[in-house]
Amino acid sequence: MTLKGTEQRLLEIPARFGGSRGEATWPAALAVVATIVLQFLLPQRLVPGVRWLLPAIEVALLIPLALGSRYRHHREASWARWLSIALISVANLANIYSLVLLAYSLVHGGKAGGHELILAAIDIWLTNVAIFGLWYWEIDRGGPGARTDPKDEDPPEFLYPQLQNPNIAPKNWRPVFFDYLYVSLTNAAAFSPTDTMPMSLRAKGLMAVQSIASLLTVALVAARAVNILS
Repeated sequence: MTLKGTEQRLLEIPARFGGSRGEATWPAALAVVATIVLQFLLPQRLVPGVRWLLPAIEVALLIPLALGSRYRHHREASWARWLSIALISVANLANIYSLVLLAYSLVHGGKAGGHELILAAIDIWLTNVAIFGLWYWEIDRGGPGARTDPKDEDPPEFLYPQLQNPNIAPKNWRPVFFDYLYVSLTNAAAFSPTDTMPMSLRAKGLMAVQSIASLLTVALVAARAVNILS
């Protein structure tokens, strides 16, 4: 296969992900599983309640989504989207709770356990990336199901380069979960948008909240590292 042919096939992958069957949910489900694992690895003092309780709730919400909604499309039942939002909300609230406890522990704790807390901060930061990637994927233009509707003319809430320059993307290109996860990663690392701009107020609000949480986590880790090394 020629280089040009290979590039064309790579460009067509997102279009196939959003084909007639809708968008496959396994990438988002994988991100949820990663989030559950990361939360389970946190120290007990940074976890609300019993360690296994929140992961169990998230698994209970994930199972019907994984089994009953393998593809998101515009004819999907409304329960799929609301269950997905409930799952992301539970994970998000748990991560915020852990971040608050982390901040308290880093500010008021002694040197003992400092390395454990720094590792916990990295855990929370990675969880933050996964959760907000899920949020962006779920809110943009009514969610992944609504975005598969060929009659959908709602303006995008995230302006990707491919939408600004249609000539660099295949026809009818639309973002899939990995695109939103990349936006979340770059926003968490740069504390601001990079190549993709938020357009709606809720997209801007979510990116602002993520930036603040990420900045707080990094600042606390840096302060604690200096404390340990001094």
